[in-house]
Amino acid sequence: MEQAFLQGAVLGLGLIVAIGAQNVFVLKQGLLRQHVFWVALICTVCDIILMGAGVFGVGTLLSQSATLTRVLAFLGAAFVAYYGLRAWRSAWLGSSGMHLDGTAATVSLKRVVLITLAITLLNPHVYVDTLLLVGGIAATYEEQHKLGFWLGTSVASIVWFFSIAYGAVLLSPWLRSRLVWRVIDTLIGVFMMWIAWYLIQYGIASA
Repeated sequence: MEQAFLQGAVLGLGLIVAIGAQNVFVLKQGLLRQHVFWVALICTVCDIILMGAGVFGVGTLLSQSATLTRVLAFLGAAFVAYYGLRAWRSAWLGSSGMHLDGTAATVSLKRVVLITLAITLLNPHVYVDTLLLVGGIAATYEEQHKLGFWLGTSVASIVWFFSIAYGAVLLSPWLRSRLVWRVIDTLIGVFMMWIAWYLIQYGIASA
């Protein structure tokens, strides 16, 4: 259970931390101090629900076939290794980072909620990550360990979104630094390769 929780947390952070429209929006709302709690909560709840659907829906369905589970283990390893290599490439090139001006007109809570939902749910990439990738990796776990894996991914979402939302003012100088992002990308790559190695070992052992 503990290993599943840890691997879920690492995978969750690795997938979430990558700079995208959602993270930039959360940071901007934090800098502007506009409806910060609701933005972080919506992003977190959507992530938890989608990853739960991946772990207990897609993952459980896929795990009913031993052959398919082994195939998914190797495919999952390839996908996760790709994420890791991409993170290392970003670290080498120094291509991560963000530019935040922290200026914008005040927006109503209703509009912010709708924008947050749109940025979160209208992005096809989120479904690949939460349903297919997380669900596929969850399929390699025994039923009693899937809860721990899901809790790990959920804690990663909670920590990340609320940290960048409420720590935006403090974090923004760091997140503008290419050196900081090189360190972050390097660590993400290491952790993703660790998960990829676990999946390869699982696929070989279950063959």
